[in-house]
Amino acid sequence: MIMLQEKIKREGKVLSDQVLKVDSFLNHQIDPFLMREVGKEFAGKFKNEGITKILTLESSGIAPSVMTGLELNAPVVFARKRSSLTLKGKLLTAAVYSFTKQEENTIAVSGEHLNETDRVLIIDDFLANGQAALGLAEIVKQSGAEIAGIGIVIEKSFQDGGKLLREKGFRVESLARIESLENGAVQFLDETEAVR
Repeated sequence: MIMLQEKIKREGKVLSDQVLKVDSFLNHQIDPFLMREVGKEFAGKFKNEGITKILTLESSGIAPSVMTGLELNAPVVFARKRSSLTLKGKLLTAAVYSFTKQEENTIAVSGEHLNETDRVLIIDDFLANGQAALGLAEIVKQSGAEIAGIGIVIEKSFQDGGKLLREKGFRVESLARIESLENGAVQFLDETEAVR
């Protein structure tokens, strides 16, 4: 997605050869126009999959998920990282290690919002080691629903997450695939050579 790549090049900040900061448009301040285009792109990729629910993780996955939900006419469910007085009853939970925060959280979704009749599209902002997506996949499995695919806004292809998810048989669609963050520069993976 050229618009997204240009935004990353223009506003992304390479903090190390492992960390890209995109808080000016994706995961702190949100560019709604870009997110609308992200939603259209994901919807185009998954329009024939019979998506009934979109599942994401709070909070950075919510904006791209809501825009995709608008395009696919599907509700968005987000897994919570913190407990809440209203999050009671049958809970679907998974442990997720955050690469960025270097900590493990238990994420939770109310069992009222996912069930065996659902076809779920998982969406997340970043794919690094794949732990967030695997945690969300575990929640879908617990619900009895089916995973139609995983949509990632930015994949760090030099880390193992994408390979791990694809080897497990998940359909992974990433809108921007970064090959390297070395020397303070973002290099995108040549999509003609990318493993699909």
